[in-house]
Amino acid sequence: MTAVQLNTMNTELWQSIGSIADSEPLMRRLTQYAKKLAKEKRDETQMSEKEFFARIEEARKQPGRRFNNTTELDQYLQRL
Repeated sequence: MTAVQLNTMNTELWQSIGSIADSEPLMRRLTQYAKKLAKEKRDETQMSEKEFFARIEEARKQPGRRFNNTTELDQYLQRL
């Protein structure tokens, strides 16, 4: 979206909000809808607490590897 289009949309939004600003029921509905939209825009790089613990549990099911020192670890990583 270009800067001009974004500016036009921003202007239209504020004009619309201004036209309903004196109506409490409409402002209440707008606020609820804005909160709903904000939840939809969730950052995909973040995960919920439930997703986090699910990934930990999944990782615990996988076979693990232990190294006695950093040399063993370095050799393992080089083989990968």
